[in-house]
Amino acid sequence: MSQPVLSLKNVTISQGGKIILSNVTLDVNHGEFIYIIGKTGTGKSSFMKTLYADLPLTEGEGNIVDFDLANLKEDEIPYLRRKIGFVFQDFKLLPDRTIKDNLLFVLKATGWKDNAEIQNKIDEVLNKVGMIGSVGKMPHQLSGGEQQRVAIARALLNNPEFILADEPTGNLDPQTSVEVMEVLRKINATGKTVIMATHDYALIMKFPSKTLKCEDAHLFEVVQKTV
Repeated sequence: MSQPVLSLKNVTISQGGKIILSNVTLDVNHGEFIYIIGKTGTGKSSFMKTLYADLPLTEGEGNIVDFDLANLKEDEIPYLRRKIGFVFQDFKLLPDRTIKDNLLFVLKATGWKDNAEIQNKIDEVLNKVGMIGSVGKMPHQLSGGEQQRVAIARALLNNPEFILADEPTGNLDPQTSVEVMEVLRKINATGKTVIMATHDYALIMKFPSKTLKCEDAHLFEVVQKTV
């Protein structure tokens, strides 16, 4: 049996000396789609930040995409982040660059040099999210849903094993949220693991999947009816 893509054991997540989540034990297998829910301030974002080493893991054991979070060295963090794709609520596209140049910036920053390979990769990820026709546009020329599709394409550039999506539909209307969700589920269907933090319970009901809840400094699985 293959190793989990994420394994946490007796993990405590703290920020500014305050315990956010305690005694987190979790295994996530390749290809799973998991929601993280909970009120604002209950630890969803802190949990995500720990997974991509924005918050150090100081208590417990953690392994993600073959990196030991508890013993991670500073110079290993960029390599960890190349194996994880990020999708944020506010898109985080560079406003002064075209869609192509937004993606090119990431590829150049992560060591891509061959121009033909770069062009092929940009075309590939934009095709996956249905945005190949917008390659020359500026972010402000796109709707919120289109910008989020581009952000998902950006997350796929280095063929990550894992996608972390932090409130990816938080700034979108219900119909656009469904469209973005369909893109994420399609990517998940190719074998990529996805963890998505969300407040959007309507989406969870429409696209049911394993759901974990942050509450009272704990992270635990909830069944669909109690979401």
